Amino acid sequence: MSVVATTETRPSSRRGAEPAVTARRRWPARLAAAAAVLGGTALIAVHASFYGHWLIDDAAITFAYSRNVADGLGPVLQPGVAPVEGYSNPTWMILLALGKLVGLFDHGTLFGVSDQILFPKALALACCAGVLALFYAGAKALSSRPALVTFVAGAALAANPSFVIWCFSGLENSFYALTVAALAVLLLRSVLSDKLLTHRVAIGAGVIAVLAALTRPDGIIYAGAYPIAVAVFLKRAALARSVRAVVVSVVAFVLPFGAYVGYRWFEFGRLLPNTAIAKGQEPPAFADLARPGEIVSYAGWLLVAVVVGCLAVLLVKPGRLRIGLIALMVPLGLAFAAFIVLEYDWMGHLRFATPVWTVGALLGATAVVETFAVVRVRARVVLACLLVAASVSAVGGYYEQGTKYRADVKTAMCAVAERDDTAINGFADILRLPDTASAGVIDLGGTALGSRLRLLDLAGLGDAPIADYLHVADFAGLRDYVFTTAKPELIVFVGSWSSTLQFDQDPRFERDYATIFARNDAKNQATYHVRRDLVDDAKLAELRAFAQRALPPVLADNDVARRRGCANIVPGFTA
Repeated sequence: MSVVATTETRPSSRRGAEPAVTARRRWPARLAAAAAVLGGTALIAVHASFYGHWLIDDAAITFAYSRNVADGLGPVLQPGVAPVEGYSNPTWMILLALGKLVGLFDHGTLFGVSDQILFPKALALACCAGVLALFYAGAKALSSRPALVTFVAGAALAANPSFVIWCFSGLENSFYALTVAALAVLLLRSVLSDKLLTHRVAIGAGVIAVLAALTRPDGIIYAGAYPIAVAVFLKRAALARSVRAVVVSVVAFVLPFGAYVGYRWFEFGRLLPNTAIAKGQEPPAFADLARPGEIVSYAGWLLVAVVVGCLAVLLVKPGRLRIGLIALMVPLGLAFAAFIVLEYDWMGHLRFATPVWTVGALLGATAVVETFAVVRVRARVVLACLLVAASVSAVGGYYEQGTKYRADVKTAMCAVAERDDTAINGFADILRLPDTASAGVIDLGGTALGSRLRLLDLAGLGDAPIADYLHVADFAGLRDYVFTTAKPELIVFVGSWSSTLQFDQDPRFERDYATIFARNDAKNQATYHVRRDLVDDAKLAELRAFAQRALPPVLADNDVARRRGCANIVPGFTA
């Protein structure tokens, strides 16, 4: 009996020990995963710190909308003005508004830094960590070395100035990258697990595409990712099921996105964001098909060639790995297509290429790591030499691009606020203008946060009538509107906008407005004007004296220190 009892109890003892052993074996993999994600995120953070407290001024346009939404004033640029959809990133705007509601954004300082600067950057870093966590989830389904793939992909993103600059610019790029990564990994894992045609995946793909489309207008292209993936992996026996799954995904996209378009129509009277109207996106020309060459050149021709070679090695062999790589190529192809369609962006550094870098990093890292695993020793040596040479060349180019941008960052939010809010608020005080008076401006972001006057956006992003004129390049109509209808008390021009809008050729500008201050050197091109019926000679002299006293120190800082931060920008802000 005792022998029987002993024999019967051993199996149960082993069954109890097996989960503990399995759990112990999982710990190294979990630690490797955490190290890969956190290590890659840390590298991205280090590169982001290279650009200091800089945020692009256009990001502050969204900040202003977030402030007013959180304060219960609705989607308006400034309190009391008519709703105009001067933002094109509703999801990012909502995230910032939530940050304000919980006291993390637009309240003061965090760790001694303005939360208008720190919170968007911290949110961007969290999105980048989410991207790398998704990379691990995808790599785990595709590769036997998911932690290595994740770290290599994270290091590639961290080295890329285009990715880091725009993810940490205050714009929506980081969340956009997160949505595209989520869609790519969903397609990858569902294809490998043979669950692509389930309703859960179809709905998930549609919902993620909605998030992408409400993060950037071109994100609507990702509504096609799921139908294309289904077509690529279509089996004749599952045709009816495939059609049903595509319909479910399309409905999952159309219903929420259509609801937002309906809201846009009733709230703003437009089917497109006002920003899209103002920018006048044109259909792509045949020559635009060559634009992916800009991405290849930026990434490094040799590095791209090595990665493509690795892909070719893996794609010729049937199997699970080839299927997964093809699944990733679907959203990557759409990212390239969106880049081709979008017009050149004045901000530079391939701002619209963020989805390409995101999916490309996962695809490229997987291709390189897995090629090392399948080729022979001699081929590994050759591949290693090529990869080192390509990486050194690419990183050298990245360093040059990054240091060049660091030395001359584009239109900084703090620089704009310190320059234009100081001028506008100071002039308004001297003239004793009410808050309902207006100022025509070009740089809208920091000014919208800090001006106590109503703003007339001469660049059209935040003003519907001007957007309509710019959409058809009717500069004469725009000037008629400014001189006869809007009649702003102050006008601020920067750069060459006075010539672009042809104000410098319109005799009414000289007749109706007097120049207070002008600076037209290489890095500071700003002119300030006041409506002549508001001033006499003495008052004009007082305005000029104030400008000569207040503006040169700010402009001098803009020459050399545009990566600096500033105090929280609130109405009435001055440097």
